[in-house]
Amino acid sequence: MATITAKQVKELRDRTGAGMMDSKKALVKAEGDIEKAIDILRETGVAKAAKKSGRIAAEGLAEFAVDGNHAVLTEINSETDFVASNDKFLKLVHDVTAAILAAKPANVAAALEAPLDGSTIGAAITNLTAVIGEKITLRRFTLLTKTDDEVFGAYKHNGGAIVAVTTLKGGNETAAKNIAMHVAAINPEFLNKDSVPTAELERQTKVFTAETEKEGKPAKIVPMIVSGRVNKYLSEICLVDQPYVKDSDKSVEAYAKSEGATVVGFTRYEVGEGIEKRQEDFAAEVREQMK
Repeated sequence: MATITAKQVKELRDRTGAGMMDSKKALVKAEGDIEKAIDILRETGVAKAAKKSGRIAAEGLAEFAVDGNHAVLTEINSETDFVASNDKFLKLVHDVTAAILAAKPANVAAALEAPLDGSTIGAAITNLTAVIGEKITLRRFTLLTKTDDEVFGAYKHNGGAIVAVTTLKGGNETAAKNIAMHVAAINPEFLNKDSVPTAELERQTKVFTAETEKEGKPAKIVPMIVSGRVNKYLSEICLVDQPYVKDSDKSVEAYAKSEGATVVGFTRYEVGEGIEKRQEDFAAEVREQMK
């Protein structure tokens, strides 16, 4: 049997986009002949899957998993929401999330090399891309850690369109989940006023000052009005100061205190946020096909 080197595996991966394990298996089968290995990958659909890498995958699902003092949120994308409801895709999302929580990789590149069902996460994604016919990508993940006196709460909206995980010091899982539901619905930017960057506060203060001065308010009361507007702004973007979604008469902080808890952190994923989706021009596509 031919000896397969790491350099050969890398070259094959660079040329086809296939996963490390798939590339090595193809080279073994081709006895080290890279051209034959490419043909093998094409025959199995793996190289074909790699060609889809230029497509935009902005649909998909977010997911979470919790194991003791550790939790993870993931986002795995597909090209269409139809694929996002496919049983094979749902299983992949579940399995990849569990594998990332177990391996705790440092970044997405490391996650793709993490073990999954005797192969790697990257290979599993590539293989399903070949089966389904759409680009599938692991876009991001966040690993969370808590202490023994803290509690996680997680909420998943619409099957995984939005996922939120909160961490409370004290309290209970029900309270933490309720606040995660609030996070999913309201989408706060920061935990509290102390976590708002100084540059953001300075920028917003300048905006409110200019607005107040244009309104012709007396100069001596401008600072007081600006301070009030800044505080109102902060109460809108900071989780603990927002009106609690299930009881607007109290803030999230007040609700947490009523449950014997303090909110110490939150993470929210919304599928496709920040991805520029391609706008399809079907008429142009038909005209192009008729040429």
